[in-house]
Amino acid sequence: MDIAILFCTCVVVLGVASIQTQLTRSERRVARVERKLDAVMRHLGLEEEVPRRDEILALVRDGKQVQAIKLYREATGAGLVEAKQAVDAMS
Repeated sequence: MDIAILFCTCVVVLGVASIQTQLTRSERRVARVERKLDAVMRHLGLEEEVPRRDEILALVRDGKQVQAIKLYREATGAGLVEAKQAVDAMS
């Protein structure tokens, strides 16, 4: 019975490690594609349209950086670091 539990535990650990490796690889691929897309957009002189941009700019002008970052994240689904960088670029 103890050997069966040990075997199942090993299988679960190896499965989780395999899934984590696949996710890490996928995240790196997505990041690489995003960098390339950003470079193409810069080259073409295009800007990504930000939903609720006027509201975010108003918050930035009022000195409400935290609220602006929060609204940017809600509007775009961006992460905290990306949202902060975007809002900082707007100011």
